[in-house]
Amino acid sequence: MLETLQPIAHACDLTVDLAIRRTIGVVGAGAITQVAHLPAYGKAGLTVAGISDLDAGRAARVAKEFGLPRIYTLDEMLDDPAIEIIDVAVVPEAQPAIVRRALAAGKHVLAQKPLAVDSGLGAELVTAAEEAGRSLVVNHQMRYGEGMAAARAMVEAGWIGEVTAMVIDVDIETDFTAWDWLVTSPRLDLMYHSIHYFDTVRALLGDPSTVYCVGGRRPGQAVAGETRTFTTMTFPDNERALVKVNHENHTGDQSATFRIDGSAGSIRGTIGLLYDYPHGRPDTLEVNSRVLPTDGWLPYPVTTRWIPDAFAGPMRALMREIAGVAPAPTTAADGLRTLQLVETCYASLESGSVQPF
Repeated sequence: MLETLQPIAHACDLTVDLAIRRTIGVVGAGAITQVAHLPAYGKAGLTVAGISDLDAGRAARVAKEFGLPRIYTLDEMLDDPAIEIIDVAVVPEAQPAIVRRALAAGKHVLAQKPLAVDSGLGAELVTAAEEAGRSLVVNHQMRYGEGMAAARAMVEAGWIGEVTAMVIDVDIETDFTAWDWLVTSPRLDLMYHSIHYFDTVRALLGDPSTVYCVGGRRPGQAVAGETRTFTTMTFPDNERALVKVNHENHTGDQSATFRIDGSAGSIRGTIGLLYDYPHGRPDTLEVNSRVLPTDGWLPYPVTTRWIPDAFAGPMRALMREIAGVAPAPTTAADGLRTLQLVETCYASLESGSVQPF
């Protein structure tokens, strides 16, 4: 059975070959940079030339903690010919201007999700990258989490036959007050959390045909935006998907599961990160296949974590694209489609009707 699982493990590989590595400059020294970006790049053996942040003191502390050789201003970073990739890790409203400047300076860019706060602005960034002749990739790292990557590889290998449905069911307690800018945002779960799941669904099933979404808030909640959503999607080949998310689970029984059903079996698992964010635990994954066959549920041994390990995935894909090895799965154009799907969800939520996509 180990030989059978080997191709699945290979599909989850996040090793970055020495021949394609490029030097990175990081813009933004906030929490996600500290718990995910820099630890992931360190584990992958990637070179980070330095960091830039509006708060120079915070940049200095992060540089010292991670052994970065230099603190930059943004201008200095963009002028440094040794830096080929700019990793932008700032709040969404500030990202587009930095991306534009980096592209104009001849740098390749890894942008955070969402690509922009609206699809019109996102489309402008896609065009800017094309005109600059540089790669712009979106950091949709959930695709690269080992549980999801292995599940997708099993589907692509035909282990569960023709996919019929996918369900992501998240019932957790989230303290959004840890992010000041999220507390007052009128858009919350769909734009900044469930966007991960929508991108993961798209990675497996492609673009949906229709979307229906409802959402709500808990009376007295601290944040302005929606904290509970139910989204259903239909697809051209008759597949169905459901993404159900609740951030107001105050009973202690946290749960984050996914299931993919097919004509010849099923895959099920847990999203380990959400049980103890941001440390989390490895995903779990099982497959029940009549193709292999598995004689019941066969566990797949997940050993890595979404944070920090999966954060090496989009950067690896960007480096492979720059080197001409393969196009990155989450290009700006693809990330724009995920953003447009989010906007379609909001249109459905606000109108109370099914929306075409």
